[in-house]
Amino acid sequence: MTTYFLSVKDMAKAKGPDPELSFEGIGPDALAAALADAMRSDSLFQRWRAKQPDPDEVDPSLGATDPGASAKGELSPIDRNDVALTTSLPMRIVKHRLNLLIGSSWELRDTK
Repeated sequence: MTTYFLSVKDMAKAKGPDPELSFEGIGPDALAAALADAMRSDSLFQRWRAKQPDPDEVDPSLGATDPGASAKGELSPIDRNDVALTTSLPMRIVKHRLNLLIGSSWELRDTK
């Protein structure tokens, strides 16, 4: 298991490029819940895959899930939204789902 320590400076801008797949909550707790769900289930991946020009050509390994994934969000004292995401999924999958949910609004601060 790896814990990814992520931060989002401006939650108002934390939106993915496709409104139908994008995060719609407010605050670090809602983001943590959305991220954990995106790792535990392949529903976000399946919705994204269905929108691709040739869904059958999409790498199926991007749909991997981690039923034990968890996330915790908190507002940092320096006006930043922090999320600690713990999952067995590799960074390439975490990054893909983060980008679908919140675009480039996130920053990886550390891993453990």
